[in-house]
Amino acid sequence: MSLARFLIKRVLQGLLVVWGVITVVFGLRVIAPGNPANVLLPPDVAPETRRKVIEEMGLNDPLPVQYMELLLDVPTGDFGTSLTNNTPVLTRVARTLPATLELAVAATIVAVVIAIPLGVISATRRHEPPDYLATVFSLGGISTPNFWLGVMLVVVFAVQFGWFQTSGREIGFPTVVSLLFSGDPGAAWTGFVRWLSYITLPAITLGTYFTALITRLTRSGMLEELGQSYVRASRAKGLPETLVRYKHVLRNTLIPIITVLGLQLGSLIGGAVITESVFAWPGLGTVLIKSINARDWPMVQGSLIIIAIGFVLVNIAVDALYAYINPRVGFD
Repeated sequence: MSLARFLIKRVLQGLLVVWGVITVVFGLRVIAPGNPANVLLPPDVAPETRRKVIEEMGLNDPLPVQYMELLLDVPTGDFGTSLTNNTPVLTRVARTLPATLELAVAATIVAVVIAIPLGVISATRRHEPPDYLATVFSLGGISTPNFWLGVMLVVVFAVQFGWFQTSGREIGFPTVVSLLFSGDPGAAWTGFVRWLSYITLPAITLGTYFTALITRLTRSGMLEELGQSYVRASRAKGLPETLVRYKHVLRNTLIPIITVLGLQLGSLIGGAVITESVFAWPGLGTVLIKSINARDWPMVQGSLIIIAIGFVLVNIAVDALYAYINPRVGFD
């Protein structure tokens, strides 16, 4: 199968997934208690005014009509208008999504930089102290709730030592990049250090579980590949152990790791809600929680649909990377 046919097939499958998400989100809106009109109107409003607002919002239309309107609006980028601040949903998501993506990518980088070397060391030194330490670290990372870890990191490293900021996002990474290209390396370095002070603790909090998972996955994959015949043949040819370990064994181990990376990156985008709440990170997760509490259904359903589209795009990209990492994997 060619790359073009593969992408067409995956895009069609992704459209089905997005359609399923739209349907589920619409169903949740229908069965959820409360009326969105109550967000806009005070309790003592006149009945005629309430009926007029409900009619303008289309809430008295038949459910099939509302469902079809939603299906037709999503491809055009029209996700409705937020009930709490009267701004287009897409505009508000575009304003907050970069912060969430920045946090998710930072957490992924933290996980990959720590987990893959740790997994390789654990596999190559099996049943030795480094392997036991990596196992304990993995169990601790998987078992530790991220909200508790976030609070502990803030108490120790932000409050006690004052090394990092406790909350917020004063400066974003795009701003740091713009300072660098503006020809002011001093300001760029200062901005980068400032950015690190804000993002380090949230990234560690969000990426800890991910780090533990990738560590165990790398270890198991390396152990399986180290027992293959091509490894023995490479060693018999006199190839350096470092070359065998990292060029051949680790590369063949990357296929499942990339799969989990893609899936978990989507999960980090959608699952950063708790971390963003702990650190008051101005991302999409914080907006989603506030919208749910305010019964702002246009904002809720628009955010969930956009997160689903992000999942689909990440999975398509991961599938396309398979053939590049391992030529034995085709576009089938």
